[in-house]
Amino acid sequence: MTDESTKKFSNFQYDYDVPNNEYGIVALGGPLNNQNLITAYSNGIFPWYNQDEDIHWWSPDPRCILIPINIHKSKRLLREIRKTAFHVTFNTVFDQVISNCATPRAGQDGTWINKNMIIAYNNLHDTGWCHSIEVWSKNHLIGGLYGIAIDKIFFAESMYSLKNNASKYALLTLCHTLELNNFKLIDCQVPSQHLFTLGATLVSKKNFTTSLKNYCSKKQKFNNWPKGKSSLKDFI
Repeated sequence: MTDESTKKFSNFQYDYDVPNNEYGIVALGGPLNNQNLITAYSNGIFPWYNQDEDIHWWSPDPRCILIPINIHKSKRLLREIRKTAFHVTFNTVFDQVISNCATPRAGQDGTWINKNMIIAYNNLHDTGWCHSIEVWSKNHLIGGLYGIAIDKIFFAESMYSLKNNASKYALLTLCHTLELNNFKLIDCQVPSQHLFTLGATLVSKKNFTTSLKNYCSKKQKFNNWPKGKSSLKDFI
């Protein structure tokens, strides 16, 4: 176990330092409690590991981010939204959203959203840190996403769809809400071609760390989410 005086990250609890590596793993072990998770995220660190492993803490370089105003809205997607009767809610069925995100996709053997992660993020939700955006078709939950809001940065964790484009609808809703509330960016953590098609981009770890210092140093909760059910059309 690493001696407290030699640890690289102040106030962040973990068991082992990890030498610099191309993957962005910075530490192993430690607790998944609220204090440690909020400290980690506000320092650009997030957990990602398999159930039978020590907790792996990551801080990759470069970092994938999305500026809310830069979300890509294709004409086809906007036409689809205008034809639908879908609606959205916030923070009403967080447990269902994270459970659905944890369901392995086609072709996957398992999921990184394991039992301990689900417990930890439900605790973050219960204490006002972690939030879900939910997309509904009548009374059926068809998609959503969840993540952590700290000051003016939203740290996105996962999203899912049970119908075509439902996760995109959730992301559009999130971006619209964050833009109205002067959020500076969404942390998407690691890149994917899918995220790039939605407007995400890469920034250096140095620039991302600067954004954290400027917009995530107060460690304040955000709770100005719309109440009740809203038409999806209200968020485009």
